[in-house]
Amino acid sequence: MLAALAAAGYSEPTPIQAGLIPRALADVDILGQARTGTGKTAAFAIPILEKLAATKKHHGAEALVLVPTRELAVQVREEFVKLAHGRKVHIVAIYGGKPIRSQIDKLRRGAEVVIGTPGRVLDHLARGTLELRELKIVVLDEADRMLDIGFRPDIEKILRRCPQSRQTLLLSATVPPPVERLGKRYMRDPEMLNFSPKDVSVDTIEQFYFTVDANRKFDLLEKLLQREQPRQAIIFCRTKRGTDRIYQRLSKKLPDAATIHGDLPQGARDRVMAGFRAGEVRYLVATDVVGRGIDVSGISHIINYDIPQFCDDYVHRVGRTGRMGREGVAFTFVTPEEGNELTRIEMRINRLLKRGEVQGFSAVEREATAPLPAHAGPVEWTPRGWGGGPTETSQQEPVEAAPQEAADAASTSPARAATKKYRRAL
Repeated sequence: MLAALAAAGYSEPTPIQAGLIPRALADVDILGQARTGTGKTAAFAIPILEKLAATKKHHGAEALVLVPTRELAVQVREEFVKLAHGRKVHIVAIYGGKPIRSQIDKLRRGAEVVIGTPGRVLDHLARGTLELRELKIVVLDEADRMLDIGFRPDIEKILRRCPQSRQTLLLSATVPPPVERLGKRYMRDPEMLNFSPKDVSVDTIEQFYFTVDANRKFDLLEKLLQREQPRQAIIFCRTKRGTDRIYQRLSKKLPDAATIHGDLPQGARDRVMAGFRAGEVRYLVATDVVGRGIDVSGISHIINYDIPQFCDDYVHRVGRTGRMGREGVAFTFVTPEEGNELTRIEMRINRLLKRGEVQGFSAVEREATAPLPAHAGPVEWTPRGWGGGPTETSQQEPVEAAPQEAADAASTSPARAATKKYRRAL
């Protein structure tokens, strides 16, 4: 393992690695909270590989890692392969969008570590091509995201088919009540390990907002990219159609732009991600469902072209930059009628976003407020906004959105419909 760590460029453990690895090696069930970009994958991959090395004979899958997206499945497998350098360990990633026959062949040849999305794992279980009788450890990676996109029933079906004696590691950037309930139900006296700072926003990331009319968003995007000249940037949109539309306009002026979302064929998604990791793609227009699986150290800028529907999605989007302590910048476009969404995000991260300025685009004046205090209890809504946090004081009339922008906004359904849409994308 030491040789593999040296080859992978690991010199010192990150806080989550230093805290989680010893407890995982001690066969303790762990519910760990850590934001993305902190070395979380290696924190569970290292003890799994160490336990496999101590087992002389392997008769089937001994470790199962469940992840929310195809991209994350590929990424986690690559990390396992890197850390298994010099060992004979068969690691297989199974996910939708790829022919199941080739995955069946790989599983039949023997796989000690299986990494997959819940839906495809259930497919293999139903076909009898994946056996869990020898399973020693289960990892639920990005558990909050898996629940967000509707995988809870699938996860529970899989866990019920795992041996009772297994060890379970549940890792999540946030631990809302549904994640905590899942852990308590399917884990044995789990230890709670929190490696996230009290401030969920990353200190090394500068965060700005722009108030801009909906029909001027793309013009602002162009000016912002021209001014910033990012090393690599992800531009997040709320809908697949909006993602395609922005990419089509952007690619006419920036040939090193690409797009990725759930409707793209898996082969196209793989090519885009390979180009992005290699630095050939500089600007990536993406949706949340696939953006969560992107871990590229060169990302310097995040642009929220559409403000996220959920506050935690903002945390995850911004976490794509500032990886492993590097610096990054995040910009969020806010239409005049989206002031409440911005306020909720600021309350969630316990931090005020700075107002950005680009010549030709004026922001709505916002009342100056003191830094947010640490809340001892739940935040309550008052007529002026969220109690204890910044308030939206602008009385500007809502600006009519461009027809296509309005269509995209109208196509965004409530949480339940969004869940079904995201799940279909996987």
